[in-house]
Amino acid sequence: MKTVRRLLYKDIVGSVVLVALAFLSLVFFNDFVDEIDRMSRIGAGAGKAAVLAAMEIPGNFYTLFPIAVLIGAIIALARLAQSSEFTILRTGGLGPERALGLLAGLAAVFAVLTFVVGDYVAPQFERQGDDLRASFTRDATPTKRGAWLKDHRKVNGEEHSYSVKVGRAGAGGELEDVRIYEFDPQGRLMSRTEAAKAAVDADGTWHLQAVRRTLWAIGSAASAPGVGSAAVTEQKLDRLDWQSSLHAGVIAAAVLPAMSMSTLELYRYTQHLSAQEQSAQAHNIQFWRKALYPFACFVMVALALPFAYLHGRSGGISLKVFGGIMLGISFVLLNNVAGHLGMLKNWTPWIVAATPSLLYLGLSMAAFTWLVRYR
Repeated sequence: MKTVRRLLYKDIVGSVVLVALAFLSLVFFNDFVDEIDRMSRIGAGAGKAAVLAAMEIPGNFYTLFPIAVLIGAIIALARLAQSSEFTILRTGGLGPERALGLLAGLAAVFAVLTFVVGDYVAPQFERQGDDLRASFTRDATPTKRGAWLKDHRKVNGEEHSYSVKVGRAGAGGELEDVRIYEFDPQGRLMSRTEAAKAAVDADGTWHLQAVRRTLWAIGSAASAPGVGSAAVTEQKLDRLDWQSSLHAGVIAAAVLPAMSMSTLELYRYTQHLSAQEQSAQAHNIQFWRKALYPFACFVMVALALPFAYLHGRSGGISLKVFGGIMLGISFVLLNNVAGHLGMLKNWTPWIVAATPSLLYLGLSMAAFTWLVRYR
């Protein structure tokens, strides 16, 4: 069995690596051309464009890898079937259950790789790419991604609400262009705090720098309409600590695009939105899609396995590869359509995310069972 495992794994991994490299090369060239166009407008060279395009490779790998697994596995298994090697393996005792078990083990490795790249490598590279683009252009405006957040905290026994504006989050977790508006239980503005930069601890403490604070002393004169106004006090501070329930993960999830968040950041952000009674349907669907996406490798391998049971004369490898590409594209399209329909119809998020994978897994198992029994 070790020999069979080594033979299958070597062929499949080799084909998957080649297909992934081909896809990444094409996408890198496309990104490189786009970056050259952007960099040429500011007088930057092709080297900087190549660096920025390279920063997008992990994200592209995460998106394309399951399709590369499907096409690579189809190429390897179809080649084994065409040369009758797989038929010899079946004659030697490789039954359907063992074949499924062997490929499931390899799919688990692919799934772990997809998860690690999508949750840790790709988000970090994307944030670094944004910072590099800002440094090349000497302006953060092209990559500025603002977000508004809500928070509640008790002050002197009263429930105060906060509206927080974050202009940008850097790769190291630092925040820029921060504004904090404090409101009392009656909805009156109590204070406005502006900070050029901020850092957030794990316990939710915001360390604000270069702070400008405006305080409104709401009193009886201010609360009576037409009688005076609230006293206004302005402060300028080098540093100010502000305690909040908004920790670094929630802020990063709010500022960054959903596709660049890790699974944990998405989960924390959806919990925050629910706690603040905000709509979390879109991010809930994105969370479940992100959590279940690595398992697409199992679906892709299962879709490829029936090709090993097709006779070599029932079609060339090129035709089977084309069929694999169509299957991969249809899976991606169904995944996207299901996500949009789930948001429009307000369907249960985990069902929306799991349905395409379960549908294609059922299709592959049905085809596999039919081929084993009748071919």
